[in-house]
Amino acid sequence: MSSPAKAAQKGPAMSDHLEDKHFAAIAALVERDAGIKLPQTKRTMVEGRLRKRVRATGLADLADYGRLLFERGGLEKEYVHLIDCVSTNKTDFFREPSHFEFLAQRAVPALRKLQGGRQTQLKIWSAACSIGAEAYTIAMVLQDLASNTRDGGSLSFSILGTDISTQVLATARAAIYPASFIEPVPAAMQQRYVMRARSASQETVRIVPELRRKTAFEHLNLMDERYPFDRDVDVIFCRNVLIYFDRPTQAAVLSRLTSHLRPGGYLLLGHSESMAGAGVPGLRSVAPTIYQADPVGLRRNAA
Repeated sequence: MSSPAKAAQKGPAMSDHLEDKHFAAIAALVERDAGIKLPQTKRTMVEGRLRKRVRATGLADLADYGRLLFERGGLEKEYVHLIDCVSTNKTDFFREPSHFEFLAQRAVPALRKLQGGRQTQLKIWSAACSIGAEAYTIAMVLQDLASNTRDGGSLSFSILGTDISTQVLATARAAIYPASFIEPVPAAMQQRYVMRARSASQETVRIVPELRRKTAFEHLNLMDERYPFDRDVDVIFCRNVLIYFDRPTQAAVLSRLTSHLRPGGYLLLGHSESMAGAGVPGLRSVAPTIYQADPVGLRRNAA
């Protein structure tokens, strides 16, 4: 039988919820602005994440936070924090490793051939990059290739990471992670590309300056009608974000991303999105979840 003290502790937590109208308003706003659907099945997740903002703002509970947003004019000031909280930012180094094998073994050799073979400059875009693990994984793979080029040619690269969450972008730019985060990174790459330090609370690591200099991070909402970036990107990673969009939104996002690929460039989707790229004009499937932009345009331009 629970003690009165424990019962008292459970009471506030049990009643700490958004009002139905406020959850509905948050769900509508997030779907409109971020394309992310938040059905009732996601309500517990959303409330759990927003409790951090309740504590940060010094409010009494989630109900009070909902009133702040929609009844007391606090939405404009809280908007960025709200989007940061509800955006899904699951990521790991070397997540879905077959994609990085494809990048090294098939995509880069094919792209080098398209560019003439000797002087190769690759542009890579990590869309929905979260805390930067994907972008820095790409950087490790490409730097290894650049260091091991034996055919007399040179390989250089730049990587752009974008995300809707300003919070995760700050982490990506700092490139500092708990040491446990880099466990999936091969030992040889850890030795070359990761610096270690021990803080008072935990061991942390930081990606080496050589890779940080080749990687930039910018804010971008994939729901925007235009993306203010280059249109000659060689490889775009857009993995495990489309699953949060409905089919029309998926098609619109993929169409915009494809318009930024150079002829012969590649688009890599998450394994949970295996069919999302099917039927997108200008793309052909070359491997599961991997698509290539029509290379004919490049040959025509070179003719």
